[in-house]
Amino acid sequence: MKSELNRNFTEFILLGFRTSPEIQILLFSLFLLIYMVIVVGNVSMIIVITLDSKLHTPMYFFLRNLSYLDLCYSTVIAPKTLANFLSKDKRISYNGCATQFFFFALFVGTEGFLLAVMAYDRFSAICSPFLYTVRMSQEACVRLVAGSYICGGINSMIQTGFTFSLRFCGENRLDHFFCDVPALIKISCVDTFVNEIVLFILSASIIVATTMTILVSYAYILSTVLKIPSTHGRRKTFSTCTSHITVVSLFYGTVFFMYAQPGAISSPEKSKIIAVFYTLIIPMLNPLIYSLRNREVKNAVKRILFRKIFFN
Repeated sequence: MKSELNRNFTEFILLGFRTSPEIQILLFSLFLLIYMVIVVGNVSMIIVITLDSKLHTPMYFFLRNLSYLDLCYSTVIAPKTLANFLSKDKRISYNGCATQFFFFALFVGTEGFLLAVMAYDRFSAICSPFLYTVRMSQEACVRLVAGSYICGGINSMIQTGFTFSLRFCGENRLDHFFCDVPALIKISCVDTFVNEIVLFILSASIIVATTMTILVSYAYILSTVLKIPSTHGRRKTFSTCTSHITVVSLFYGTVFFMYAQPGAISSPEKSKIIAVFYTLIIPMLNPLIYSLRNREVKNAVKRILFRKIFFN
């Protein structure tokens, strides 16, 4: 009897957003539009940075990787979500669910570490300009990005291992639109206290470590900027950080409310709303924030279009 109760499923059903068919079509159209903007925005950012030699600097090297991560983790979620809006068959295999969660946790975790690296880059550029080329050499930049992926991978392996070592029984319905920890923990038929504690400690540790790196970096940046005598100089220097600060605030705000506080696990509807924000809205906004608020990116787009029009 015990083995029967503790059987593992071979598939799950993603309930998604339980609304009328008309609302499902409306949500499909909205999500499709958002995903198209994500793809166009992030691919465009990657292409512009790659093609324009004036953007071949550490800051834009990190920004190109940020666009890649945004594109990847939204693509892990969006296609399956879009398909489920139009299909009555909302099943996802056990292995498919584990794979989706692994790559999602990998890319999101890596992005958290990369945002901390980008803060350190701004700190080095503003506070130690004479040592900047040494600290942020091409080799150092590659190592920092690789380190972000390694840390993100370790986080993903631990979370995936703990989550999918649970036994699931009874209902195989996930009250979510993708395979995420809170929804999976909810349908487990064993005590999930350890898993919830591991999720909380791991998420909180990553958030605290990366947030402290960002806060300390910006504390030094602010101190340096305030020492600049002219108002124009202070504004110009700090303007290179505003886009990053905006992106950091959006990303860490939503991730904190989702994973670093126990209440999110017991509130599926709240989890879905927050999840939409960080799986789709943030990857859509990031390239817009960096392109609209960044003169160098806008000038690079103009140079590329000029070459395309007059030299092709």
